[in-house]
Amino acid sequence: MSTRTEVATHGEIGPGDEKRAALVRRLDALAHLLDNSIPIPGTGTRFGMDAVVGLIPGIGDAVGGLMSAYIVLEAARLGAGPAVVLRMLMNVAIETVVGAVPVVGDLFDAGWKANARNMRLLHTAIDAPGAARKSSRLFVALVFLTLLVLFAGGLWLIWWVLSGLFTAAGR
Repeated sequence: MSTRTEVATHGEIGPGDEKRAALVRRLDALAHLLDNSIPIPGTGTRFGMDAVVGLIPGIGDAVGGLMSAYIVLEAARLGAGPAVVLRMLMNVAIETVVGAVPVVGDLFDAGWKANARNMRLLHTAIDAPGAARKSSRLFVALVFLTLLVLFAGGLWLIWWVLSGLFTAAGR
């Protein structure tokens, strides 16, 4: 888990900066829980709760996608620029779509670690001078709508795969 919690500031640290730093620490902890909290003894490899929850057909990938979406939404609120947020959305989309494929998707999810990737992107964006500006409400709303569409698309893909499997099993 990253221990970086600094927020780029000019001058003294105010109450808003402390709140931002606390939020970044919480997002770091969530990303760690989701992607790297469970070690595989003797291998140096780690996976997280996202991969475990993803084993539950249908619901698991949706829950993991929602938690990943929360990190992206908070990154937009923290002022990550549009390019950073779009890269974060792409990481979540890849994890959600590929993760919906039974068995192979679960293995991919354990290795892709979209949340850890997204936190590295967020730290780069907010640690750089001048990058911690507030994003507009419109941009945050667009990010939320994009995440909603990705989530709905993931649910549709899961339904499509499962209905195909049930149809094939019924023949």
